[in-house]
Amino acid sequence: MLAITGYSVEFVKDPFGILTGERYEFELDLDVPEDDELHSEDGLYARVIYRVEEGRSGIVKYELYERSTRKYVDFELEDEELSQLAAFCEEHWQEADK
Repeated sequence: MLAITGYSVEFVKDPFGILTGERYEFELDLDVPEDDELHSEDGLYARVIYRVEEGRSGIVKYELYERSTRKYVDFELEDEELSQLAAFCEEHWQEADK
């Protein structure tokens, strides 16, 4: 199970009005147990694009990176972990400055 130890959230502007709903970019600091295959000594963070739209909200895209090197980690999260990230984003997207 992932633990989110810190985060930032920003509103993503759509100057052309092409996208439906609103987008928010999260950077989530992750604490991954040592026995998890995703664990990295360098630490990990997730970059998450979260969409908020009337009637439906959710993760559009996510990427994982090593904290100290900022190197992309090619790894897919399990459904339970994605649900955890989505729930966190749903709880915190309103904190972004527009």
